[in-house]
This record gives sequence, structure tokens and C-alpha cells, in this order.
Amino acid sequence: MFDFGLKDFIDILLVAMILYYVYRLMRESRSLNVFMGIIIFIVLWVFVSQILEMRLLGTILDKLVSVGVIAIIVIFQEDIRKFLYNLGGQQRISRLIRLFASKHSTDDTAQRDRLRRSIMPVVMACMSMSKGKVGALIVMEHNVPLDDIVSTGDIIDANVNQRLIENIFFKNSPLHDGALVISNHRLKAAGCILPVSHSLDIPKELGLRHRAALGMSQESDALCIIVSEETGAISIAQGGVFRLRLSAEELEAELVKGAT
Repeated sequence: MFDFGLKDFIDILLVAMILYYVYRLMRESRSLNVFMGIIIFIVLWVFVSQILEMRLLGTILDKLVSVGVIAIIVIFQEDIRKFLYNLGGQQRISRLIRLFASKHSTDDTAQRDRLRRSIMPVVMACMSMSKGKVGALIVMEHNVPLDDIVSTGDIIDANVNQRLIENIFFKNSPLHDGALVISNHRLKAAGCILPVSHSLDIPKELGLRHRAALGMSQESDALCIIVSEETGAISIAQGGVFRLRLSAEELEAELVKGAT
């Protein structure tokens, strides 16, 4: 008699959740056909070796599976890296890390004051650039270090300053086409190159800045701010999701929430 208990139900549910998450990841990275091919191969392997019990063909498929695991890691190294980034960037895990690190933190009031001093110049600069329809892309680092992104640009390492941000994205500035990275309440680097998202769900009216911001938000827990050069609209991307056409108050609220 077939014995099906609660543990079996949880087991099937967890496998289904993992497969669904991998499916979403593959769809966003345009690797869905490869993923479906792997699923078909695994079903064929289980059918041949476990149900039909074909020894010769089953042995060949066993060897292919053992080698295929290494091949999958090589082929999907960027997707695996993105998966681990997303896993480590979950809010509950981040809060747990901050809980263990709280012994080394400074006074909460001083941190909030410092946070507000670094956020308000960014908000004011974005509003000013929005009025003038000056395109901008700003990345606010959170828990995941962005040293590899910083290394692609020019190091600034300056205090967060509204006028400096506007000068960086001035149309004749050599750095205006790249992204500005803000780390530890400082302007770290400008002219940085971001990974571009290949998601098919991005609205066609959104340009390359929006795709780069979404790609950065998919590979880290950073909050990315975009000022559209065509419309002047201010948007943010975080966790692979857009929030479009924000007001100054909404932008400030999102920056405060994203930094805490």
C-alpha cells in the first residue's frame, strides 16, 4: 500500500517551489529552452533507469548526469550567482545579519541623522535633474558590496553633495553616461558600467538606463534610481521590480526604507 504522509507533501512542495523559482530565473535570462531540455533529460533518465530498468542505457545516462552537473555549473554560473545573491539578500536574512552585527553599530540616532544627510542631497539632485530632463542613474549600495561595479568607473570618494551629483550627470560631462555608485554615505565612483537585464517584461518605452538599473537590482540588493532623459520621470528599481514616476516624498521614503 502506498504510504503518503505530511513529510512527503512538504517534500513535493519544496521541490515544486525550487523548480518554479529556477524556471523564473531561466525565463529572465533567456535560458528557458536550455532549462526545459534539462528537465526532459532528467525525466528520461529516471524513466529509463528506475522504471524500465535498462542497465546499459541507464549506465550511459548515469555517466552523462555526473558530468552534466559540472557542465551546468559552468554554463549557468551567472544565473547561480544571481540566485545566491537573491537568497542572501532576502530581508529576513539581512535582518538576522544586522542583529548579530548590532554590537558593533553606532548610536541609532546618529545613524539616522547621517542617513538623512546623505539621502536629501540625492533627492534634491534628482528633482532638479527631473525638471531639466537630465538623464541619471544612481546606485545605492546596501548589504551586497559593489566593488566589482565600482572598479569599472572613476573613483570619486566624496561626500554626498547635490551640486556634485548634478555636475556628474550634466550632459557635457564625460561621466554622465555611466552610473554613480553611493556606498557608506559617500559618492564612491561615477561612470560605472552595470549589468543589463534581458527581461522581456520591461515596457518598451523604458530605455537602456532602466534596463541597466533593473539588471543591477536583480544581481544585488542595491536600490537604483533612474531619471529619464526623455520625460524627466523619476523611477527606482529594487529586487528586480520597478516603481515608476515617483514624487520627491515617495523617493525619499523609498531611500530611507531601502537603507534600513
